[in-house]
Amino acid sequence: MEKYRAVILVFSLLMLEFGLRNAFSQTFVAASAQGSAPPPSAATNASFTYARDVLPIFLGKCFSCHNDQTRFLPNWSDYKTAFDHRTEIKRRVWDSWKGHYFKEPMPAGNSPQFLAMTETERLTIKAWVEEGAIYGVPPAHNSATSKAERIEFGQRIFSTLCAACHQPTGQGIPERFPPLAGSDFLNSDKNRAIKTVLNGRQGEIVVNGRKFNNIMPKFPLTDDDIANALTYVYNSFGNSGKDVTSNEVKGLRGQKDDTVEVNVHREPSPFE
Repeated sequence: MEKYRAVILVFSLLMLEFGLRNAFSQTFVAASAQGSAPPPSAATNASFTYARDVLPIFLGKCFSCHNDQTRFLPNWSDYKTAFDHRTEIKRRVWDSWKGHYFKEPMPAGNSPQFLAMTETERLTIKAWVEEGAIYGVPPAHNSATSKAERIEFGQRIFSTLCAACHQPTGQGIPERFPPLAGSDFLNSDKNRAIKTVLNGRQGEIVVNGRKFNNIMPKFPLTDDDIANALTYVYNSFGNSGKDVTSNEVKGLRGQKDDTVEVNVHREPSPFE
């Protein structure tokens, strides 16, 4: 009789665990279907979360390939997609980098993003996955009230999102990514610069007499973010000192530049 009761108890506990897991899964799917992330778990003591710690790394070091415009790679700026691929992300970002997984590390070896990603950032992604890949709470967003604040906030965005390709000095990478320092392309047309950040850009351009032909993806930035980043760039690296406001960005949002040719059609990736 005691053995029979023990079996019943174990079976009941297993069914309870299955029910809890199924309920979490249904909550996650429902939240994703509504275009939102699941609420942060009150039961976790996770050190790292997607919204606060991991998304900035993905945007700065992975977004040139893993964005919503690429055809064959998953978009890691979408939480559900990153959550679904969390194990592979950890393997490629950390295990492969350490030589413990047979596939190529990510970012791809010798790319600007690979060279710019620090061990601390890789550890952050690894820990985030191992702690349950929690969404968390986005950091508070403060709007700049002056040009000085736009420059300050913009420097943070530039360091996080732009420096891997355009370099911390704004000099770019020859044959690959154009310079922002003393850029005639940038300084001659502020509206074009705003549209480039809003819409992305693909195709050949000439900057300071040199040709570049690469892709800049469309980053998921707010009007304030774009105004801050451009104000910082315009007031750094020997540029013209222009000011860009969020109202200027808002007025151009949705307008296309004739030279913008970014392909936004995305097909299923081999990860899916």
